[in-house]
Amino acid sequence: MKKFIILAFLWPLQESCSTNAVTGRKQLSLFPESTLQQEALSQYRTFLSQSKVLSTDNNRDAEMVRRVGSRIANAITSYYSAKGLSQELNGYNWEFNLVDNKEVNAWCMPGGKVVVYTGLLPITQNEAALAVVLGHEITHAVAHHGNERMSQVALAQGLQVAGDIFTQNNQKANSIFNNVFGPGASLGVLLPNSRKQEYEADRFGLVFAAMAGYNPREAVAFWQRMSQAGGGNKPPEFLATHPSDENRIAKINDHMEEALKYYKPVAR
Repeated sequence: MKKFIILAFLWPLQESCSTNAVTGRKQLSLFPESTLQQEALSQYRTFLSQSKVLSTDNNRDAEMVRRVGSRIANAITSYYSAKGLSQELNGYNWEFNLVDNKEVNAWCMPGGKVVVYTGLLPITQNEAALAVVLGHEITHAVAHHGNERMSQVALAQGLQVAGDIFTQNNQKANSIFNNVFGPGASLGVLLPNSRKQEYEADRFGLVFAAMAGYNPREAVAFWQRMSQAGGGNKPPEFLATHPSDENRIAKINDHMEEALKYYKPVAR
């Protein structure tokens, strides 16, 4: 009887697991991508209205963010198209904005809504490093990492996800969404899976940056600068959502040969 109950519980979860078309890894995906994109657009608009968004008309850094981001987006579109997976990017209407904020951060919501904080630019220092960061953050979105994390949290909290979750369970659903995506994203949730996602984002972020004409080798120097910027106050890896800088750089070097196959410098 107990075995039957367990199987009955696991069956719908198996039905909700899908194999990611690009990474090849099975993921729990309880939420329709269209629902997450709709919520992301709403949250993105709210965030921009409450932030100091720098205009591309009179700010060179803002123009750079939009230029680099657009090239990464075009590279991702080409990559998915070449694999016959264009439908995976349905609903993606790319937006890239630079926000005046000293925090060292950047993020991408479902549907291609991207923000870079000015605090990141002194560490990226050049367009290639910025491309590596944007490739990384966008990979989180297109690889449905947020859907996976939301699904795991919703499951752990026993949240009913049938139908429009943001209407039926508005407070809980928004709380989970804000803890996974964008400016409200928090660390420390589902750590092993999160580190796996980070490594996936590093790998494909390198590929997308290289396809966009940016030298993926800049990733190593960027993460070295990030490590120096963090000082000695970082927690050990087993307590942190992100991999340690040493392990991350080692993994990046492991994937460098793959990324360089896509690298063709373009005139700036």
